[in-house]
Parts: sequence; C-alpha cells; structure tokens
Amino acid sequence: MVKQKTIKKSFTLSGKGLHYGKYANVTLLPAKENTGIVFQRVDLENCPKIEALATNISDTSRNSSLEKNGAKVSTIEHLLSALHYFGIDNAIIEVDNEEIPIMDGSALCWVKAIEEAGVTEQNAIKKVFVVKDEVEFVSDNGKTQIKVEPFDGFKVDLSVDFHSSVLGIQEYSIDSLDDFPYEIAPARTFVFLHDLEKLLNYGLAKGGTLDNALVFVDHPLKKEQIEHLSKEFQVDSRDVVVEKGILYNKKLKFLNEPARHKLLDFIGDIFLCGFQIKGHFTLKCPGHYANTEFAKLMIKKFMMEKTQKAPIYDPNKEPVYSITDIKKFLPHRFPMLLVDKIIETGDDYVVGIKNVTGNEDFFNGHFPSEPVMPGVLIVEAMGQTGGILVLKDYPDPENYTTYFLKIDGVKFRGKVVPGDTLIFRLFLTEPVRRGLVKMKGEAYVGNKLVMEAELMAQISKVI
Repeated sequence: MVKQKTIKKSFTLSGKGLHYGKYANVTLLPAKENTGIVFQRVDLENCPKIEALATNISDTSRNSSLEKNGAKVSTIEHLLSALHYFGIDNAIIEVDNEEIPIMDGSALCWVKAIEEAGVTEQNAIKKVFVVKDEVEFVSDNGKTQIKVEPFDGFKVDLSVDFHSSVLGIQEYSIDSLDDFPYEIAPARTFVFLHDLEKLLNYGLAKGGTLDNALVFVDHPLKKEQIEHLSKEFQVDSRDVVVEKGILYNKKLKFLNEPARHKLLDFIGDIFLCGFQIKGHFTLKCPGHYANTEFAKLMIKKFMMEKTQKAPIYDPNKEPVYSITDIKKFLPHRFPMLLVDKIIETGDDYVVGIKNVTGNEDFFNGHFPSEPVMPGVLIVEAMGQTGGILVLKDYPDPENYTTYFLKIDGVKFRGKVVPGDTLIFRLFLTEPVRRGLVKMKGEAYVGNKLVMEAELMAQISKVI
C-alpha cells in the first residue's frame, strides 16, 4: 500500500498569466492527510477554496479552469502535471489572481521548484484506482477518443492529427512517468497563428510571448501581419518573417514537442480525478474538454466501485466530528437530531453514524410489538448527514442551513431495529452551483445496504 505525500516546505513562484496578462503569486504549502489538492484565492474575501477536481471544471475552451462558489482559477494544467509526477496528494495552493502564471510555457519551472522544496511521505494510504474494465470517452464527432484498459502502472499511447502541413500527425508513448522531468515537462505550449490572431482580437493572450509559446505558421505572412506581430511581440519585423514553420524561427526541443505538450496537459487534467490511476491510456486527438470529461467518467467509476461495499466502521477510532461538533453544523436538537458522529470525510463525501436504541421515542408507536425505525426517519437521518457534507467546508456553518428540495429514487432494502448501527455514506453527484446541491445517499447496517436515495438541497444563509 502506497502512502500519501505532501511537499516538505512551502515555496512561491510568480509571473504573468497567459491569457489575461495579470501578474500572480502562487504559493504551495504542505497540507495534512486527505486534504487533496486545493486552490485558495487569497485575493478574494474570505479566501475561498476550490478543490482540484474535475467536478469543479467550469471552462476548457483554452485551458482547464476550476470554479466554485463564484471563485475561479484557470490555466492549472501545467502545475497539476508536475504534482502528478511527484505523487503529491495533499497541498494548498494559494494564488492572488485568477490565472496561474504561464512561466516558460511548460511544466519545467514547477518540477524544479517542487524538487527543491522536497516531498515527504504521510501516514494515510494513497487513493488508487486500479482499472479492471475498459473505460472510453468518444467525442460527438468521433475525432477525439480517450480509453483506459487494465495495466499495472501508468502507460500512455498518444496520437494527434493537427491537420497542418507544418505539423501533420504526431505520436508519443510512455510506459511510466519516470522520465517526465526530461521528456515531457520541458515541452512548451503552442498555437497556430490563425488561432493566435483570434485570441489577440478578443483581447486574450496578453501574457503570451515568443519565449513562452511556440507559434506555428501554415502560410506565408502578409506584410500587415508581420507589422502587427512585430508590434504585438515587440520584436524587429525582420525577425518575424517566415514562409512556413515556427514564428521567430524558434527551435523545437523535441521533433514531436506539440504531441509531448498534449501529453503534459493530459497528465495534469487526469490528476483532477483526485486519485492515482493504474491503467493503459490510449489518446487520440486529446484536448482539455475531452480530458476533463474522461476524468469525470473515472470519478463516477471510482465512486461506483467504492460504494459497492459498506464503509468500514471502527468504533475505537476517533470521529472526525463528535455530537458536539455536529451541533455546530445542524440546527436539529432532541428528539430530531439523528446523526451521532461523522467518521470519515473527503472532498465530496462524508460517512456518518446513527446508533439506534430501544429508547428512541418513535418506537412507542412504530410498533410496540415489533419495533421498526420509520423509513421517513432514515431518510431524515440521511438528509442530516448530507447537510454536514454540504456545510463542512464553510468557515461559519452555523450561519447557513440546507433545505431539501427533492428526494428521488428512495429504495428500502431492509428494516432497521433497536440495536442496529446505521452507517450513512453521502457523496456529491454534481458540483455545487448557485447554492444547489445534488447528492447520492446510502444507508448500511453492517455490510447490508438497507436504504438508498438521491437528494437535492438548497444552501441558505440564516437571516
């Protein structure tokens, strides 16, 4: 069993964002076990946090962007690829602007900084998903395909057709991430000139330079294009001129550098699963949208496998939240407080406990001769556990509450009687948006699933 890791000491890198050209400082800090990778916008009120999960993806048009509760962070893929290589499970990433700096257009600066900071092993077990069955994503037009098959490691075969006389079809394969710092991390971001001109017209690519991006030219440049580009990049017009090839006659680090950068992006995007994947990936014309949609598929697959068996409950283990803590999250009190403790939490799930005793008031009438816990109260207890899932990341949970709007797919699979210990597992099925929460709940007694349901709730501030 592989242990979780974090960085040994904090460090800061600074620079301009590629698209908005705004200066940003990025500080990586060590984090405790099971924290995950969390971005924190320290320039915004209350310093909101955004978990690095595909379920928080908001935009993939030019990069991978995360958003939660109105806070956003973009161009995260190069940094995440470096964290993926080092196997960092837990880190807080403080950033004081919306976009992560582009640096030299590759992941090399992040690799060097993490290497210098050092990596330390923690006690908790790393989350690993071992692929047992093929999982595939195919785009609507069929041009993009991402597939993973069983393999004891991290293997990738990539091919991409750029439909360009300059680049054409490129391929690249790896059998592991071992050579990432030398063979993948240095590969720079790139763009075709016709796409760059569109970005410039939209007021984007403000932080792009000929030092942090490769610009490929398919057709000879016109005089007005040369003048515009020389002004935009502040270079002599004589240096801009190319018939076909790379603008400013930049040299490639690798013959297939664009394909390697596509792999770099994928390594960063697939890290948004929140766990390590063991499998053999086949990528055909990948991009940020396909990468992150595939990551969402893998998260669903992981959760399905995880929820096929009951959570492990060790009564000797210290709870994450005691009954005293729970009262800070929930307004319920006797006789309607139906959660005794929370034993496990993650970015998108919680596990709670309800000890059912013969002294429960409802057993007086349900039923005196055969006491059975009412199904509606099992649903209520599940809902209260879901309320803790929703509010656990709020710094002031006592100022918020959750109102359930809809409960679907309720299935009762076994009765609950005095002496039983109900184990509830609640997990998000979609990212929280505009205060709306969708989650799936399961209730177990021992290893037996006794109830399941889908819930939707609204987060409201207490007036």
